[in-house]
Amino acid sequence: MTDLQREADAFLPLPPATFHILLAVADEDRHGYAVIQDVSERTGGELKLSAGTLYRSIQRMLEQGLIVEPRERPAPHEDDERRRYYRITPLGTAVAKAEARRLTQLVRMARAAGFVPGKA
Repeated sequence: MTDLQREADAFLPLPPATFHILLAVADEDRHGYAVIQDVSERTGGELKLSAGTLYRSIQRMLEQGLIVEPRERPAPHEDDERRRYYRITPLGTAVAKAEARRLTQLVRMARAAGFVPGKA
């Protein structure tokens, strides 16, 4: 196990909002409202982050080094100067992967115990 993996494991289990925010910024830099939209879209509307939850989570994630505010910005005609953009860090990627592994193991154990998702 690498030092980065050990450091990532120390964050587990992740709050659901944190995991969803990491997923939202995994592929591209996003501003806060775009993160809210991505999470809602990704979850089929089942999870709607409030602005308060989003920005409290983002502040904590910035302090923890899971995300950063990149210096680069979109082209001026595609940007609003008031927006703050967020990018996942290598630590954030490692943490998201560690959480995905943890969740996969939980689902595997639930299935083995007869708790099959989608069945009552």
